[in-house]
Amino acid sequence: MAALTQKKAFYISNAIKFILLLVCGFLLMVPFIWMISVGFSRTANVQMPFPPKLIPKDPSWFNFNIVFENGQIFRAYINSGIITVCSVILGVTSSLLGGYAFSKGKFKGKKVMFLIVLGTLMIPMEPRLIPMYEMFNKLGMLNTFWPLFLPALVNGFGIFLCKQYFDRLPDSLRESAQMDGASELGIFFKIYFPLTGPIAATLVILTFIWSWNDFVWPLVVLNDPNLQTIPLYLASFSQENGTSLGGLTMALATVSVVPIIILYLFLQRFIIQSIALSGLKE
Repeated sequence: MAALTQKKAFYISNAIKFILLLVCGFLLMVPFIWMISVGFSRTANVQMPFPPKLIPKDPSWFNFNIVFENGQIFRAYINSGIITVCSVILGVTSSLLGGYAFSKGKFKGKKVMFLIVLGTLMIPMEPRLIPMYEMFNKLGMLNTFWPLFLPALVNGFGIFLCKQYFDRLPDSLRESAQMDGASELGIFFKIYFPLTGPIAATLVILTFIWSWNDFVWPLVVLNDPNLQTIPLYLASFSQENGTSLGGLTMALATVSVVPIIILYLFLQRFIIQSIALSGLKE
């Protein structure tokens, strides 16, 4: 009888947790649902619906047709795509190599260097804007894509995450490969790299989101309208039209987040797995 009561209490507890999580998830999704709803509302271009409604009275593809008929959105997509892909490749590769070096490597000053890497996490982007701008200005790289993805080479959070992940992998794999005469790069790429699927997928998602949504730094270094990224194009469109074209603006915002949603749906299962294996889960 006691076991039955305990089992019943367990199911009730899980049901309450599920309902609470469902309610919290819905509340978090409301702004996105409202954004999509306004994007499908043609009359929102004249006056934003008030009070806000999750289902528009006049659903129409008009706003989305206008968005895709404008060639600038495709140019902005290409620009953001180039920057994001380069940032992901450089950021993930450097983070994996740095995490491996700090986890398995043995060299002088490793702890100090790792503390310096962690210290970069305490410096926000704003104080770095002027020094970075001056540096890329002297290199003649302003108004190009180089300043937008080269900083991804040093990602303190990514290196820390990878180090925690590699710490969970056995050192015996490296020692066995060293006995066979393998080099450090050979050990990394042939033995450890195939095991980094979960953490690499997590870094891909995080780096993709950071790069795709970046607004301040591209605004500082890019002046050519033909080089505008998705956030810059959305901001310039909103600044020109304000709320007079609210439906079109929301349709554009909806289109801008589609790549992130698609990528997350494909790679979401790796996030929990990588966090659990990296030692961040309590």
